[in-house]
Amino acid sequence: MVWGFITDFFTYETTKSVVVKSWSVGIINRIVQVLIIAYFVGWVFIHEKAYQVIDTGIESSVMTKVKGFGYHHNRVMDVADYVFPQQGAGVFCIMTKVILTENQFQGRCAESVKTFSCDTDEDCSKYYGSILSNGVFTGVCLKSLNDSKGQCEIEGWCPAERENKKLKPMLDVKNFTIFIKNSIRFPLFDVTRGNFPSSMTAEEIRNCTYHPETNPFCPIFRVSDVLNYTGQDLAGLANKGGEIGINIEWQCNLDTDIENCVPRYSFTRLDAPFAKNAVSKGYNFRFAKYFKTENGTEFRTLHKAYAIRFDVMVTGNVSGV
Repeated sequence: MVWGFITDFFTYETTKSVVVKSWSVGIINRIVQVLIIAYFVGWVFIHEKAYQVIDTGIESSVMTKVKGFGYHHNRVMDVADYVFPQQGAGVFCIMTKVILTENQFQGRCAESVKTFSCDTDEDCSKYYGSILSNGVFTGVCLKSLNDSKGQCEIEGWCPAERENKKLKPMLDVKNFTIFIKNSIRFPLFDVTRGNFPSSMTAEEIRNCTYHPETNPFCPIFRVSDVLNYTGQDLAGLANKGGEIGINIEWQCNLDTDIENCVPRYSFTRLDAPFAKNAVSKGYNFRFAKYFKTENGTEFRTLHKAYAIRFDVMVTGNVSGV
């Protein structure tokens, strides 16, 4: 057995080539070879550009600025009144309806939410620790002289906030404009681009309005147009609030002219899955402005704001060699 292993080790083998002289076999062989070459050249290299390196680590900066005037609470509202936060970031809100509760002082008063009605003090004791009220429950049922039913007492900022269902939203928001300045960089290739051509003059920018076909590189968007692109109704959105996404997509191929590396915009309703919910519908938030009386007692004005929240999102990649 050992001798057989030694003899096998010192042998020489070579591949035997067989030539088949057949037209049908030869044609099939060449077709298979052409298909393999076509797959690698056409699909892998030309279509999928497998020879390229792709950089998905996009670095982005977004600055926004809103302009326009509207009427709300019988007064003219400007940018400082209805935009929050004011820093011009990629996420901002345009307030369309604000419910004011003025002259709130620290103290005790009746809860305004009808859920916390009562007949006796015992009815209020079960609400201890509730986070759905406008203050901390004291366990006292407050009744007026002519009412058989009362409201539980709370301690906190008084009077408690009341919902004003008759307040109309600021529909002038449809004429507001949003200016978006986006700069991006792909660090792997050190490619830097901006969302509007450097050749655009200040006059051209001031007088243009974005349109996906006739003016796709204008950085100024009319709110009514953005809502139309998402298929949303302004009246309903202004009344309850909502979240709108503006996506700036960069798909750049460095095999072509760098001037072809341009943004493409798309628009969507981000909170669409919750639009038909019975609870947590729309978008609102609260904030307060604080003051002091002459004797130093602090009081505030509470604002409950319904707003259209805009999220400017930037995505994309660049490919090259």
